[in-house]
Amino acid sequence: MYGIILVAVIAIIAGLLLSWASIQFAVPVDEKQAAVREVLPGANCGACGFSGCDGYAAALAAGTAEIGLCSPGGPDVAEECATILGKAAGEMVRKVALVQCNGTCSNAGQKLIYDGVDTCQAVSLMFAGDSTCAYGCLGHGDCAAVCPEKAILVHDGLAMIDQDKCVGCGICVKTCPKHVIALVPFEKKHHVLCVNTDKGAEAMKVCKTSCIGCMKCVKTCEHDAIHVTNFNAAIDYDKCTNCGAFFRYKVLRQGLLRDVIHEEKQHLILEK
Repeated sequence: MYGIILVAVIAIIAGLLLSWASIQFAVPVDEKQAAVREVLPGANCGACGFSGCDGYAAALAAGTAEIGLCSPGGPDVAEECATILGKAAGEMVRKVALVQCNGTCSNAGQKLIYDGVDTCQAVSLMFAGDSTCAYGCLGHGDCAAVCPEKAILVHDGLAMIDQDKCVGCGICVKTCPKHVIALVPFEKKHHVLCVNTDKGAEAMKVCKTSCIGCMKCVKTCEHDAIHVTNFNAAIDYDKCTNCGAFFRYKVLRQGLLRDVIHEEKQHLILEK
């Protein structure tokens, strides 16, 4: 009997101590932070530049982060966050992933037969990959494996992205060992599909659609939106107006720049 009473007293004392400790050491909850966290998608992709949705919510509540950094959430989430914080959401540019390579099996050759772990990370350790181009997509699907939206498919030795499904989380960008994937504005329809920085003659030896740094696109663009650095063209999306002048004047070899027609063909492949 005394044993039962003793245990009951100890339980009561322990309960009181735990109650006191929970009050004494309680961490104040920021209601705004909790509300913001509720509207964030929970992807924890890090595209915002923070460790995850919790970190971004805390930064927003503290006023140390900009609204609209959540790519998966898009403009709708940015608007909800702005309402909670009592601020203006501002304009949010939707970004999607783009494979900056056109090195399909027919465009770029194979310099070796790889028989090992079927990942881009593994094959890249073998003489910079099995493709003749040391800069291009390896086509073993590491990006497709990590894509949470299943928006990436490897076709004809090249990773292809369905930009309608892509939420711009940037996980594939971090995963690609060749760094050929980049986040670009969704509304922009013209892109350079090559990251080879070798001289023209050397670049042409490894891929039929390599950028050769010929400067014709630079001379054709009326908006100073294209520049060539290290024998490779790059588009300044802030200046690009989607005019497509380089297509009208046919100053670039077929396959180097992706236009709307190329995008539509890509979507047809992904739907099969």
